[in-house]
Amino acid sequence: MRILFILFTIHYSLFTFLQAGITDFKTIKEAKEAYESKEYTKSAALLNDLEAKSPEKEYDIGNAYYKSKNYDAAIEAYEKADGVDKATRLHNIGNSYFQKKELDKAIKSYEEALKLKEDEDTRFNLELAKEQKKKQEEEKKKKEEQEKKEQEKQDDKKKDQKEKENKDKKDQDKKKNDKEDDQKKDDQKKKDEKKKEQQKKDQQKKDEQKKKEDQKKEGDKKK
Repeated sequence: MRILFILFTIHYSLFTFLQAGITDFKTIKEAKEAYESKEYTKSAALLNDLEAKSPEKEYDIGNAYYKSKNYDAAIEAYEKADGVDKATRLHNIGNSYFQKKELDKAIKSYEEALKLKEDEDTRFNLELAKEQKKKQEEEKKKKEEQEKKEQEKQDDKKKDQKEKENKDKKDQDKKKNDKEDDQKKDDQKKKDEKKKEQQKKDQQKKDEQKKKEDQKKEGDKKK
């Protein structure tokens, strides 16, 4: 519970401004009541409407924005509150960055606050921010390793798919070439058979021609 208490609790709110008019004091009262009723956005709006300008006003605006979870506006207001204890402001700025999960900036703000003044809550938050950063880095490393493994798996899968496609293509090319070779052999065989048939016919024709010539010669001899 101490962790949540420290992270969600900011150092004191002032709600008192120097040289504030009667109307301003009424608005300040309403802003304070809104703040205490946890109407933080309303409280910030009321404070922004004040004509009076003071570091305390900006600081309270920062607190209201922080409570409404508008951390960017809170940081801007705290930085404008030059005059309010700097260590206190840096503590709250660190909390705002912590909530935004910008841990490096949170750590820097806490460290600068501790250089100005030692504070138990600030020290605790600094150590917590460092732990969170370490955890964040470990998770990031784990995620990167997981993504690397997934990428390697995808690359291996693509490689296997590519090899399969190449093998299938080679098999298809081989089948095609074998088929073409078989067709060429069949064509050549037909040509050879046709040639033999023609040679046979030519030989028969020659034999018949020779036979006729022999018969003619035999007839001439008898005459």
